[in-house]
Amino acid sequence: MCMAKLVVMGSINVDHILNLNSFPQPGETVRGEQYKVAFGGKGANQAVAAGRCGADITFIACVGQDDVGIRVCQQLAKDNINTSSIEVIEGETTGVALIFVNRQGENVIGINAGANGRLTPDYFLRHDQVVKEADALLLQLETPLETVQLSAETAKKHHAKVILNPAPAQKISDRLLSLVDIITPNETEAEYLTGIAVKDDVGAEEASQVLHDKGIETVIITLGSRGVWLSEKGKEGKIVPGFKVKAIDTIAAGDTFNGALVTGLLEGKEMLLAIRFAHAAAAIAVTRQGAQPAVPWRNEIDAFLSEQD
Repeated sequence: MCMAKLVVMGSINVDHILNLNSFPQPGETVRGEQYKVAFGGKGANQAVAAGRCGADITFIACVGQDDVGIRVCQQLAKDNINTSSIEVIEGETTGVALIFVNRQGENVIGINAGANGRLTPDYFLRHDQVVKEADALLLQLETPLETVQLSAETAKKHHAKVILNPAPAQKISDRLLSLVDIITPNETEAEYLTGIAVKDDVGAEEASQVLHDKGIETVIITLGSRGVWLSEKGKEGKIVPGFKVKAIDTIAAGDTFNGALVTGLLEGKEMLLAIRFAHAAAAIAVTRQGAQPAVPWRNEIDAFLSEQD
């Protein structure tokens, strides 16, 4: 299949995951089980999702000067990702995420940026040619905001679509938001960006309108098991339901959705079909443990969709 070019810029982490019956309260120690170490980071997870879906993808990122950074890059290459824009940062460690997962499949996460913090504007400028030649740029917020801004400006200047997954939630300038074509917050992130609680369809519509007013054409608010709220500027917003599965671990759900969504759009799928494709990828991911180990391959997604028809 002839594919448009995608660039993902973002974080690489090593995830340390522990399953618990319930999250500890302050001062409480709880016993866990099924401890494991897996590769993660929002940028890397989304890149892997796109690569396994069949995207023509280049990943701009940093790893530390450690053995795990080498192993991460080797694995990314196996996931059909062009890693030529990933550099080893001397004297730094690869990013780390400490993840607790409860028996409902919910998670809480703490991260140490490590090498991710060194993805500076100067670093980006050494690799900006891949963005200039791209059809789409997918971004998150686990790397310095000034670099996210510069990369979005570069993409817009060269007529590439900018897709922003605004996670983790933080303040974003209206200038950056005005550069975004598609934004994919969850309910918490949408409220953080707009000040409007997304507790129902009315809240989702109001929050979407605020983001449209900032210049964003398409707003997709992810709603967990309910699916997503889709609002395209000038059209009536609506819920696009997902697939019902038994979730055991939601760590990779949003990242898998984003990588698959952009891949579907770059293949020429219209928006509702691209969302359905992304829903299928995320549905498979939540039935598995971990971040990147949970991300499905294209043949698995196609088979899942065939079973739903």
